[in-house]
Amino acid sequence: MSMQTPARRIGRADYDAIAAWIRPGSTVLDLGCGDGTLLRHLRETREVRGYGIEIEDDKVIACVANGVNVLQGDLDRGLAEFDSGSFDSVILSLTLQAMLHTEEIVLEMLRVGREAIVTFPNFGYWRHRLQVIAGRMPVSDKLPYSWYDTPNVHLCTIHDFDEFCRKRSIRVLERLVFCDGVPVHVLPNLMGSLAVYRFERAQD
Repeated sequence: MSMQTPARRIGRADYDAIAAWIRPGSTVLDLGCGDGTLLRHLRETREVRGYGIEIEDDKVIACVANGVNVLQGDLDRGLAEFDSGSFDSVILSLTLQAMLHTEEIVLEMLRVGREAIVTFPNFGYWRHRLQVIAGRMPVSDKLPYSWYDTPNVHLCTIHDFDEFCRKRSIRVLERLVFCDGVPVHVLPNLMGSLAVYRFERAQD
């Protein structure tokens, strides 16, 4: 990415949700993979074969220390180095909101992977709304940055992402919403702080 990768703050519920969607022994590409913790978790729990892409030098080194195959690269330049259908699943975890070219990276994920998984902080969460009403930019455990140093450039709500998928013929296979690691089933766009989606390109 062309800016600092947001720190990953994924709880066990998120790890387990993503792992449950990954077929054992499948191939996985993790975009903005940080220190490789998620890929290592998937390797240990689902025996996946995968690669991560990360731009920051220290996190690339951490991936190597975690035994994760990693390529150093800028996601905003696309995934041209990968052929179509190269992976079973492509993951973008807590990085969607920091992408400069959101639509392009989502479509690239669906080009190189059979399925895609994204997680993002829900800007519609009620605590975020209260901070905006109070005249302040939201700061929370899922949005831990102040307005002047945030890498986040395209924040969205769950309703926004649903609309994004609908307009681009993207088929949402599953969606989970969490707050403090607990699943949210009632009023998810208001009560949930973190969204986890699994989707594919709609079949013609």
